[in-house]
Amino acid sequence: MPAKIINVTRSDDPAGAIREAADALDDGGLVVFPTETVYGVAARVDRPDALNRLYVAKNRPTDQPFTVHLGRREDADAYVTNPGRTTRQLMKKAWPGPLTLLVNVDDPASTPIAKQVGSTCVDHIFREGVVGLRFPDNLTAANLFAQAGGPVVAASANLAGKQPPRTVEDALKDLDGDVTIALDDGPATYNTPSTIARVSGDSFEIVRQGVYDERMLSEFQRTTFVFVCTGNTCRSPMAWGLARDWLARRFECRPEDLVDRKFDVLAAGTSAFPGSPPSEHSVAVMADRGIDISAHTADAVSIEMIHRADYVFTMTRSHRQVLLHMVPSAESYIRTLNEVGNIADPIGGARSDYESCAREIDEALESRFKEIEL
Repeated sequence: MPAKIINVTRSDDPAGAIREAADALDDGGLVVFPTETVYGVAARVDRPDALNRLYVAKNRPTDQPFTVHLGRREDADAYVTNPGRTTRQLMKKAWPGPLTLLVNVDDPASTPIAKQVGSTCVDHIFREGVVGLRFPDNLTAANLFAQAGGPVVAASANLAGKQPPRTVEDALKDLDGDVTIALDDGPATYNTPSTIARVSGDSFEIVRQGVYDERMLSEFQRTTFVFVCTGNTCRSPMAWGLARDWLARRFECRPEDLVDRKFDVLAAGTSAFPGSPPSEHSVAVMADRGIDISAHTADAVSIEMIHRADYVFTMTRSHRQVLLHMVPSAESYIRTLNEVGNIADPIGGARSDYESCAREIDEALESRFKEIEL
């Protein structure tokens, strides 16, 4: 029987169309769906008949699991319970997006998904302790997987050796009789396939070249902290120095080696005069702690800097509001450094005021870093 084709972009009820496709997956059907790179074909991994039909349709041996497709980033927690820093960073920065991660899992049988679907299904998710995870940058696909009642696995909707399809019409040339529903969301955005990367510890290896190249994935690995005050001559330079010192002690390296450890620590001001040196008292107070911030020069906070950051810590609530006006989408990672109040500006005060400010920054940093999984 030919597949039912639903054009999501032209539908009067796109949410209903996606719900119908999710129901088809739950009922044991195969569904063709769009991604940003190609069209795929999906099945519920815990529906044996559907999974067998997917293996047959793709002409794939049953000892080669398909990639798990996710509708939300946090759904990965069911498959990988203790991801390393590189895995976390790639999930955070490259997802949703054209990247499949092959992740080692020490004990697949102990994962939440194994407890949900049972040991037989686990063998179709993990191969030799490795799971493939994909969170595509396509709302139709993401909503489909999020609404399915169980784990979904999928592959590109083409027979082996043929070009992966970029349109629903191409996807159905070979699979029409095997598919229950096909969601048409227009041509895929890219002419390049998704990247497949194997993650091991703090490193990765590209298994298949795609949209993301090695340079881009290396950038995604980095963790960037930005500390923001007004003039970037007192509070944020002290926070910059203290944060670098904290991270260097945590990773048993020199502050200047943090870049090689893929950490970037920046400081900026909402009203900074670029190039200005840090205040005399700030330099002295940090020097008392064995921290040299004398080479720091002021920089003005920018939209690009905020987008690049993983964590932005402001000295006051008003600083945070300024940054949120610049980049509203950054609300989740722009926070005040002191979670219970503002850190007052010591500028123009005595050295003791700077010492008090430094202690407050140090205590706030300690608290914030405890919240962060590094």
